Amino acid sequence: MPPGLDGAERVPQEIAMVDGDRVSCTGADVRAALVSAASGTTASNVNAEMPSITLLALKLIREAPVATYVERTWVPSGGGQLSRRDRAPGRYLAYVPDELGAHLPNVGEEARSAAADALVALARADERLRTRAAYLSHLLVRSESISSSWIEGNRVTPKRLAIAESLHHGSRVALDVIANVRATEDAVAALADRKRRISVDDIEKLQHLIEPALPRGLRTEQNWVGGSGWSPIRAEFVPPPETEVHRLVADLAAFVTRTEGNPVIRAAIAHAQFETIHPFIDGNGRTGRALIHTVLRRSDALRSILIPISTVFAGDTGAYIAGLTAYRAGRLGEWIVSFAHASELAAENAVRLAEDVADLDERTFRRLLDHRRERGTTPVVPRSDAVVRKVLDRLAAEPVVTLRSVAERYGVSTTAAHRALSELQDAGILARTKDQRGRVVCWSADRHLGLVALTERSNRIGAGDTAGRRPRNAPAAPDIEQVGRLRGIEP
Repeated sequence: MPPGLDGAERVPQEIAMVDGDRVSCTGADVRAALVSAASGTTASNVNAEMPSITLLALKLIREAPVATYVERTWVPSGGGQLSRRDRAPGRYLAYVPDELGAHLPNVGEEARSAAADALVALARADERLRTRAAYLSHLLVRSESISSSWIEGNRVTPKRLAIAESLHHGSRVALDVIANVRATEDAVAALADRKRRISVDDIEKLQHLIEPALPRGLRTEQNWVGGSGWSPIRAEFVPPPETEVHRLVADLAAFVTRTEGNPVIRAAIAHAQFETIHPFIDGNGRTGRALIHTVLRRSDALRSILIPISTVFAGDTGAYIAGLTAYRAGRLGEWIVSFAHASELAAENAVRLAEDVADLDERTFRRLLDHRRERGTTPVVPRSDAVVRKVLDRLAAEPVVTLRSVAERYGVSTTAAHRALSELQDAGILARTKDQRGRVVCWSADRHLGLVALTERSNRIGAGDTAGRRPRNAPAAPDIEQVGRLRGIEP
């Protein structure tokens, strides 16, 4: 998307004085001010150009730093497949946020209180899940990555994702989500060290893990978000010009490096600032959500496990976009309250999923024992070092397995691996998946995957109960005839 650049002009986002009250100027107001300035209109006769505005203040009074607009000229290159409107050159406004600096800005009492409550909820969840963190973290990150893909319009089910992860091939959407899982885990592992200073290169590396097919590095052209056409002129939001990106990302990296203050506030600002900069051609949403974990882990808000906050964002993308818009309009408090509320709901949902998994693990173990009794297998309770027991114990973290993965993980022959998997299949714990030629390619724990699907459905309605409110655009509910009842009342 190469922009045709003309002399860019920087203009502060403004507060208009209307009958003595401050109101935010719209993009059209800013454009009118630009036109007035270009035509020689002075501050004293702006009223003639914009009748509703009696005075323009050149400083934005807000909780967050001042933002500016840069006016640019769009001249599309080529454009043979574009509509007539998109082929037409024109002027557009790119939004340039101010640098964050090192310290958290002052926020209102409502935002401070909401962030404090969210921090308590996250800490309590972290403590409750601490002993289960070894297997829950990957499950929760996988759940968040599914939600992240739904935010960006990519649809993938928990089972398809788990199969693609196990077999190392699948649809492009599934592979993209798997990359997001790995990138998030790498971010937490590599960037959570408080002694390490986060750099622009670290953020570039994180994004490249998510989008390995793209050249590594910050964007070198103008991009935009939404709109009715292939042009920034009609976009819903235009991030800063490419010439501003490195400076803003360097400032953001320094901001994420710091750990003082409420980490919920810092995570909310870091995420919104990153999405505002939109520093890459693709993968911005997923990279920005991975940064949330980095901030929360570096500050010790979450010490043992990841809390998938973006799963709640996926439940109401309209509210999420409205929150980012509020941030860019200077209403920082609104965005922090929204982010804090999502954090609390995510903590509750993570605890619920952990409890559901623990209950399912217990029922699954009893199912295996009942099967062994019926078959006359001795001992009825398999030894802790038995392959069948090891596979069973890892179903939450590894719900799809193959002969090769079991043999390699536990250092046994493929014959021993097949014997264990066949026993779990006969017990109704695992199901076989075949390829187009009828060959078995993997075994899946469909009940565990069903719990993830139920969690994703709950996320679509703000971490609520789907029994009385069925979500739209969510993974299908598990088939009770196939997997049984997984949770109190089925959706």
